[in-house]
Amino acid sequence: MTRQRRVAVTSPQTRVALGRRHGPPSRLPHLTPAEIAIAARIRRAQLRRAVSALLAVGGFLVGLPIALALFPGLSGLRPAGIQLPWLAVAVLPYPAMAGLAWWQLRQAERVERVERADDRAADRADDRAVPRGPR
Repeated sequence: MTRQRRVAVTSPQTRVALGRRHGPPSRLPHLTPAEIAIAARIRRAQLRRAVSALLAVGGFLVGLPIALALFPGLSGLRPAGIQLPWLAVAVLPYPAMAGLAWWQLRQAERVERVERADDRAADRADDRAVPRGPR
């Protein structure tokens, strides 16, 4: 018996999409060592804030059921006909997480602004420190 050659059947869109992938690699910007150091400082500061936001979310999500268990009298409260603990666990975490995400984003943007401002100030100080020739 002769074996027939297998043929992959794909749509024309798939072939076009796969063909694009083999193009030239995108050019990454070349950073100076000073720019790399600044980027590393920004990344570390932003990572610290992100970890603190994650810890806050984790503490809230773990602490809320614990707090509700410590105060069993709260289960007697029924706003809108729903027991307060169910309402607190089902509704309260989402606005809290959205607020923490907003806070973390603002902190990350603030870190970038401060680092860039510090970098510009250092560049201006370096420009003033460099002796210039006669005018």
